[in-house]
Amino acid sequence: MLCFWGAQVREGLGLVPPDKVKHGNSGIRSVCPTTKVQDMSAGRSFVGFIRDGKVSVLRLRSEDCDHDGKLKPLKLKNDRIRLIVCGGDGAVLLAYGGKVLIMDKSTVCRPLIGLDNRQVIEIACGDHHSMALTHDGQLLVWGENSHGQLGLEKDHPGSPSAQHVQSLSGIPLAQISAGGDHSFGLSLSGVVFGWGKNSAGQLGLGDTTDRHVPTVVNSLNQKKIVSISCGGEHTATLSKGGTVFTFGSGGSGQLGHNSFKDEHHPRVVAELWVKVHHTLVSVASSKLIYSFGCWIQGKLGNCKMIKKSMPFPYLLHTECNHEYTIEKLIAGENHSFALFFKELGNESAKSKPNPIRGVLTLNDRMIDRWVSERDSWAAIKKEIKKVFSSAACLNGSFLKASCISQVVTVVQQMLRSLNPNPFGEESLRLYILLPELIRRLQKQQRTELTEALASKILELKPAARKVLGKAERLFNDWPDFSIGSRIANRDVTNRDFIIHEINDLLDTVRTKAIVNCAAQIILSGKPKYKTILFFYINSCKMFCYLRDERIQSSRDRFILNDNINKLLINRESVLMDTLEYLRQDIHLFSHQLKVVFIGENGIDMRGLSAEFFSLLSQSLLKWEKKVLEVYESSLVWFNPDGMQDDSDFYYLGVICGMALYNHHYINLDFPLALYKKLLQLSPTLNDLEDLSPVEARSLKSLLEEDEDEVVDMLFLDFTVKGQELIPNGNQIPVTKSNRQKYLDLYVDFVFNKSVKNQFEHFSRGFFKGCPLDFWSMFHPEELQGLLHGSPKYEWKELQQCASYEKCSASDELIKNFWTVFFEFTEENKRKFLIFMYGTDRVSVEGFSKRSLKISQSDCPDAEDRLPEAQTCFGKLILPKYSDINTLRDKLMHAISFCEVFGRG
Repeated sequence: MLCFWGAQVREGLGLVPPDKVKHGNSGIRSVCPTTKVQDMSAGRSFVGFIRDGKVSVLRLRSEDCDHDGKLKPLKLKNDRIRLIVCGGDGAVLLAYGGKVLIMDKSTVCRPLIGLDNRQVIEIACGDHHSMALTHDGQLLVWGENSHGQLGLEKDHPGSPSAQHVQSLSGIPLAQISAGGDHSFGLSLSGVVFGWGKNSAGQLGLGDTTDRHVPTVVNSLNQKKIVSISCGGEHTATLSKGGTVFTFGSGGSGQLGHNSFKDEHHPRVVAELWVKVHHTLVSVASSKLIYSFGCWIQGKLGNCKMIKKSMPFPYLLHTECNHEYTIEKLIAGENHSFALFFKELGNESAKSKPNPIRGVLTLNDRMIDRWVSERDSWAAIKKEIKKVFSSAACLNGSFLKASCISQVVTVVQQMLRSLNPNPFGEESLRLYILLPELIRRLQKQQRTELTEALASKILELKPAARKVLGKAERLFNDWPDFSIGSRIANRDVTNRDFIIHEINDLLDTVRTKAIVNCAAQIILSGKPKYKTILFFYINSCKMFCYLRDERIQSSRDRFILNDNINKLLINRESVLMDTLEYLRQDIHLFSHQLKVVFIGENGIDMRGLSAEFFSLLSQSLLKWEKKVLEVYESSLVWFNPDGMQDDSDFYYLGVICGMALYNHHYINLDFPLALYKKLLQLSPTLNDLEDLSPVEARSLKSLLEEDEDEVVDMLFLDFTVKGQELIPNGNQIPVTKSNRQKYLDLYVDFVFNKSVKNQFEHFSRGFFKGCPLDFWSMFHPEELQGLLHGSPKYEWKELQQCASYEKCSASDELIKNFWTVFFEFTEENKRKFLIFMYGTDRVSVEGFSKRSLKISQSDCPDAEDRLPEAQTCFGKLILPKYSDINTLRDKLMHAISFCEVFGRG
């Protein structure tokens, strides 16, 4: 059955004779066609119906002189249509098999150009543009681009053929929606992207600036959005819990906020579906339909010529309540439609209830049921799996502070009960589970319990410690408890048990003998002792010691002149000069690098080479060959398009290896996966989440989905970005039973298969640039810290570690300096680091390991001088400025133009 109201159209819509139309209250009419309406859509000019795979359209506007108000069947040859979406002046049709047809305002249909045999699973149509989502996750757009609604680029003129939205490549989209001149996409994990016209705030970004590329609506993050619907200049989103957020134009009350104002941020209303200038709401439990917005043409169905800014409820015919369920609501420009399907009296034919419910969390009642076994073991296992395989469930289980204190108590009790001589691998699992609980606590509690756990580990017999070193084995026979595989996938290593605080104690004693002994053990090829060594030895110190030994050995073997390993560099061409130098193949990689900037005075005592690697990092990111690709997470990864020379990746590896060997940082933010691969470890889905969070969260959502039908409706197959993961992968659908294999192959494709050649050349170059292969003893996090430094800046620690020369911390000059420093933005503070040290990278040990000496200069012309930095010695020379304003201006000028004023 179809109900409709609003502007006058042909009686019966051409679906039934006029005398078969039923008239109800509030101007609502209903028809029951003899042929079932499978789908329908209404736009500004047309309403379209699909019956038995065939399409008929009814013109709603009468500007065309040929308009006769009759229902007109479309000429579609042999194409059977399953979806129709009407837009401003035409419509888009989706046939079974994924073929897309475009209907123009003269009702002529033609195939969409540019699909290249891609199978489309969803379509959307705006006033002047359209979109299609393919089964392999590509978003295709066509039409006008006056406001950036195609999401291609700022000055793109638009296109009559399908164009791929490259910026959303690799993000599995769950839904697309097109408004008047704006567009939205929704990822599987609930991340919302908007682009196009934003004159009324319809993108929900807090402003009225158009966007020409997809932009994340951050205010909807964590809202678990499951559906989006766009109107002419407003938008609505539905959350997993049934909450609706509306935003954009509200001049007709179409946002339902009891006002007629525009909203630039998403604002909560209720369970809504929104279109154009009025809004319709369906409540399945009561079969009520609510309406609010523009009253023109009676399209609210309330027979009143007023605007409604709050929902107005009304009931449909009695037979609708007892025999039919609401399938679809359509709000056209001046018309409204409600499509009903008849209930057949059996559960399978009825509309399924919404399977979405609140996140499952641990509670006393649930645990009691598990312990008492009141439920079947199968039901208990399913519930346990849901709780422990979902990060959201675990986080929700520990929201209350009381739960945290209970965790501390439980961990303390478990630590006391640990057996120092455990029987079999079964009991060793506790040593892996305990860190999972400890890592969620506050720092002080975490440190205390970690120390206690480490002490217990040290008490273990050697055989037990050996088994513990291969943590993943503990879960091989634990098939039903998914937390086991989750922990193993997190790459539990010896690093999880390191007591870093011990290193602070070792700094106060002579450690050279210990390091020397440890080095001899490693050199002897006895890796089984690594675990216990890493409890006591700072791995960075060990590497530096071994490197210094190698450099000294190189000096003893070679008589070096001043020109060997001296790299002459122009600041303006640092990358090209470096590549030209390396291609000469004259560099002694086992010896220390020395850098000279052409035209500048300065001797490299580590300051100039630190600055060199900092500048080189910037040049590599801007390299026109695009060897590296920057992801939305700001991390970088190898460009997989294969358009670069092999030597480009080789020399990239050489540069990174040289930085590590010379103990400098390179500011290329590689994911942890790179360091795992260098250490011959396999990246995981968690690594993909670091690199591409939206992409990975979407895949995790696929893994956690319980309904077979939902997985099947995603229309995924074993391909990624057009590449087959397995032979004939485009013919193999992803199902609930094979989705884990799909995820594993997906991660393998991103980190291994797609960049196999690139990484092989990079790795070869890395080993060349760092001839000291002892870095292979590190854990991935340690190798990452050595090469990239720490992403955390504890600025107060820099002040606490500072020393003073010819002045003191209580002097007005020094007080003014720190006042100005802490006024700086984060960017300017990092500029200060570059000014001081030639790099803004910080050791994983923090500022405590970096020297900062502030010296006061008593020169007579202090007001005319700028601060100076002796980068090699970490020394800042401050003229004695008369006031804080002068100091602020001079320091800001110095850090902004530090190339001129820094000293090596």
